[in-house]
Amino acid sequence: MHNSEQDKLPRLIRSIDEVDTGLGAAGYIASRQISTAIYIAHHLRKPILVEGPAGVGKTELAKSVASWLMLPLIRLQCYEGLDESKALYEWKYGKQLLYTQILRDKVGSLIGDADDLDTALARLHTFGDVFFSKSFLEPRPLLRALEQPRGAVLLIDEIDKSDQEFEAFLLEILSDYQVTIPEIGSVTAAVPPIVVLTSNSTRDLGDALKRRCLHLHIGFPDEKLEARIIASRVPGIDARLLVQIVAFVQQLRGLDLKKLPSVSETIDWARVMVLMHTSVLAEDVVRDTLNVLLKFESDIETAAKRVADFTMKAQQAVAVNR
Repeated sequence: MHNSEQDKLPRLIRSIDEVDTGLGAAGYIASRQISTAIYIAHHLRKPILVEGPAGVGKTELAKSVASWLMLPLIRLQCYEGLDESKALYEWKYGKQLLYTQILRDKVGSLIGDADDLDTALARLHTFGDVFFSKSFLEPRPLLRALEQPRGAVLLIDEIDKSDQEFEAFLLEILSDYQVTIPEIGSVTAAVPPIVVLTSNSTRDLGDALKRRCLHLHIGFPDEKLEARIIASRVPGIDARLLVQIVAFVQQLRGLDLKKLPSVSETIDWARVMVLMHTSVLAEDVVRDTLNVLLKFESDIETAAKRVADFTMKAQQAVAVNR
């Protein structure tokens, strides 16, 4: 097979280790559970429902899979009131209107030699069918994902923010990788996309949706995994500082806070420390930058009471990790 023909084929993932390596090359440090889920989803052609707190890398996972496999990432951001016209397709009404004006100008020549009314109407009807053909169709994310010749990564982000009616609408796509457009018929994916649905669990999702998906929960990482993630996203960070940052954040997550600091916020905090040329966590620097980690004033006040203790333990963690 020529290289040009191979380039048109979807990539075959051969092992879980290949997923782990590929995601790592794309800048995503995955746990074994995450790599296994991607491998299974690829071979079974099943969507993945990724749940977990905000900021732990659910959306980033879909982006990294697309980057690694060199597939287009097609994202559908969910919200209350989302419907099929925004998610699947809509008609190009402006183009249809222009075509209507052309038809009105040409109607005489179209039916001028018709022998009777039925013949004239039949000609108009044939011409009118063009209005609801693919040339007048504006594909939205779901339809675009099905039409990609080499496949795609379809990210349905924050599905829990959509209505239950929209959730039910998705079932045909998630089961058969096809959609039905009344005026045209069924559109089936030549290469089923890799589908990643994310949820922050703001509402319970229906059993029908969950049955069609593999389930993956991404929680807060342990110290070793979080250190690897930060090192990959903040190149050149001092090893001692890295240990202290992770140790401090891990302690913060043990407090009763309205919103625990996520991995993305830990990364931001690490970048701030590098920006401030910090090599050792100091109590005053920590207090001044708590707003990077915590998003509610009540959480900052709660954490402030433990800063001295947490900072000291974070510094001690360096000696333990030597």
